[in-house]
Amino acid sequence: DAGIVVDIRPLNALNPAALITPRRALFILSTYGEGEAPDNAAHFEQRLLHGTLDLSALEFAILALGDQQYRHFCGFARRIDARLHELGAQPLFDRLEVDRADPGTLRHWQHQLGHISGRSDFSDWQPAPYQPWILQSRVRLNPGSLGAAVHLLTLRPAGETPCWQAGDIAEVGPRHAQADVAHWLLQLGFDPATPVDGGQTLADALASRRLPLEPDALHGCDLATLLALPPLPHREYSIASIPAEGQVQLLVREARHADGRLGLGSGWLCQHAAPGCQIDLRIRRNPSFHGPDPQQPMILIGNGTGLAGLRAHLRERSCTTGSRNWLLFGERSAAHDQLLNDELNGWLQAGHLQRVDLAFSRDQPEKIYVQHLLRDAADELRQWITNGAAIYVCGSLEGTGREVE
Repeated sequence: DAGIVVDIRPLNALNPAALITPRRALFILSTYGEGEAPDNAAHFEQRLLHGTLDLSALEFAILALGDQQYRHFCGFARRIDARLHELGAQPLFDRLEVDRADPGTLRHWQHQLGHISGRSDFSDWQPAPYQPWILQSRVRLNPGSLGAAVHLLTLRPAGETPCWQAGDIAEVGPRHAQADVAHWLLQLGFDPATPVDGGQTLADALASRRLPLEPDALHGCDLATLLALPPLPHREYSIASIPAEGQVQLLVREARHADGRLGLGSGWLCQHAAPGCQIDLRIRRNPSFHGPDPQQPMILIGNGTGLAGLRAHLRERSCTTGSRNWLLFGERSAAHDQLLNDELNGWLQAGHLQRVDLAFSRDQPEKIYVQHLLRDAADELRQWITNGAAIYVCGSLEGTGREVE
């Protein structure tokens, strides 16, 4: 669907030396029994483990299939992942481990593939089982910023508050603006107020469906064709709060297409959804970003709305005394982009944050980013790592992730 040519091979038909040429490789790896390679991959593993290759030009991602009932869950995929790192290959994103075909992890794999292919208009392979949440409030955090608006959204569950951990993800079901759907239907000759099954109007029913940009693509279609349009794909956001607060908070920046249209997810959450309306949302576990033991030092690095996931970790760790935390955060300008500044300063003064380093890229002729903060604090950084610090990065893969690494 993304228009990218791919070469699909079983692992045993792949000579590891062939990985030197392509720019990217995606591995879908199942584990047999107690951490063993399946029959059609064992030969590849032996050649990869014992060969000497320079794979520094290769970017890769791994989807690991396994069953947590086994002691060496995803053991084969973990070995391949480790070996690719040793040979210099660069991960596109963290290895995703699927326990017994967990649909949430498979949706996340699909979301990541959409990201690296530049396509976000896919249909979910398996629909997210959303729960109803209520948009309680929406506050812009960066008025006057040269960048796009950033909003702090607070949502409360319509029922009981589910459990989650810092690092988990909110899957949101977006919707088109009602006015846009109504205009689109009128162009096709349909009354937006036409009642359909479930007590909805036609405009309501199509607000969560993929609509062609040009209505002429459906000229002359019937009502059943409209109602059969595929659902919109979910959008993923880091959760900025913890369950003890009884609410999910998100930091969302308005995104726009080249033609000026608001992005699907940010448009819904930041503009079209009115406070008090229902938001379709599901919380997905993201164990690869769960925090370390509270007594282990933690270095948190991020920029922009990446602060959301880092803030959740700081809130979670504030429940245990004695944790050591260092935040490095980047944005555009100190005058307009100091997101959640009062809260961060409060943690710094209280000793919950031992150190805060801020980079404002546009406040001086030479742009400064979080990776420059790391460089300037190299001696202390080494000391924290020597003391066992865990490093967590939340930001764009191509920008922040690469430069910090």
